[in-house]
Amino acid sequence: MGNLNGILSLASQALLADQGALQVTSNNIANANTPGYSREVPVFEEAPSTDEGGVEYGEGMTLAQVNGIRDEVVELGLQQSLQQQGQINSNLQSLTQVESLFNEAQGAGLQAPLSQFFNSLQNLSTNPTDLSLRQSVLSAAQTLASAFNQASAGLSQVQSGLNQSIPQAVTEINQLTGQIAELNGQIASDEGVGTNPSQLIDQRDQLIEQLSGLVGVNNIKASDGSVSLTTTSGALLVAGEESYALSTGPTPSGNQDVFSQGQDVSSGLTGGTLGGYLQTLNQGVMPAENSLDNLAANIVSAVNAQQQSGYDLNGNAGTSLFTPLSGTSNAGAAAEMSVVMSDPSQIAASSDGTSGNNGNALALANIENQSLAGLGGQSVMGYYSNFVTGIGTQVQQATNQQTAQDLVVQQLQNQKASVSGVSLDEESANLIQYQTAYAASARVVGVISQIAQLAISLGSSS
Repeated sequence: MGNLNGILSLASQALLADQGALQVTSNNIANANTPGYSREVPVFEEAPSTDEGGVEYGEGMTLAQVNGIRDEVVELGLQQSLQQQGQINSNLQSLTQVESLFNEAQGAGLQAPLSQFFNSLQNLSTNPTDLSLRQSVLSAAQTLASAFNQASAGLSQVQSGLNQSIPQAVTEINQLTGQIAELNGQIASDEGVGTNPSQLIDQRDQLIEQLSGLVGVNNIKASDGSVSLTTTSGALLVAGEESYALSTGPTPSGNQDVFSQGQDVSSGLTGGTLGGYLQTLNQGVMPAENSLDNLAANIVSAVNAQQQSGYDLNGNAGTSLFTPLSGTSNAGAAAEMSVVMSDPSQIAASSDGTSGNNGNALALANIENQSLAGLGGQSVMGYYSNFVTGIGTQVQQATNQQTAQDLVVQQLQNQKASVSGVSLDEESANLIQYQTAYAASARVVGVISQIAQLAISLGSSS
């Protein structure tokens, strides 16, 4: 409008807009070190012009809205990378515990007890009637059984720890999904009335990143600003303002499975700490327990069978050295392994019944190098060596994956910071720009005020 009141209105409008921009900039500077904060930018719009007497007059500008700056592609990439990082970290942590049970360099594991047992039988073959050598065989057998017992107990402890950690992770997941659903409602409400929900979106994004560290999720954004979250296998976690809690329950084997709305979803859960726990349990601890039981069962069976093929110091038929296995499967063999023989004279060193014969003692010692069908045609030491190597390989692979994934996460976090983070240099420049604009608008208001006062004075004098 081409009059003093119109000019004053334009300047006042600009003052308000620049004041709002200064407030946005100040807020960015104040939150420069706030975790998860996304910088905001003021969006100005030119007001529609008016036609007065064939002349077009501009109507100034307004602060239309304030936008939070985010890159959804980078955000989704970061969430997915955090899922992988969480799984790798928890898997590696548990696998390292398994590996420590078979650390031969630190005196753990079965290699030394196995060697000592078969060496004691080899030594006995040099003098089958020596009671001290026979006692050494019994002592070595007891040491071997104890080593199997300890290794089995260690694996059971790792398994128990995982089964305690799984419900804890599920509890954390349920807390986060509840908070995300609540924020969904607030964001949708703000979007509906045109209020800027940037702060709420930042809070929700942080919660989703935390959730991604716990379990793999798919993120689907709705038109009202809310998000729907499912596990990677499709189990619903959040839909609008509703959250859907996961639960846990024991399986017949004693392990904890995860359920969604009554359905077991454990096999489909990947990503995050929870995915790592399930991976270690199913691909690390359980196979290790099975292999350990298989080795123990085959040693017990082979030694006892060979014992029964020979004769003891008194010429009697040999009896079992180890307690025979109970049941038809190898499950629990390592934990149950024990020495049933207490009299060293009962060791069946002879193959023909004469006290000085060492044929069966040599046969017992040779079990160490025999190809056993129950071990897939491998020898005892070969099977154990492959078993330990397999665990070491898993740990090394997980370590390499961890190093690589940490770099990926760091790169994505840097990308996010470059897009959404606050640059103090940039904000300082903006501060000067908006301050100058504000001062100019204030100057216009002052000039128009002076002109108005002059016009009033002139009118009064006439």
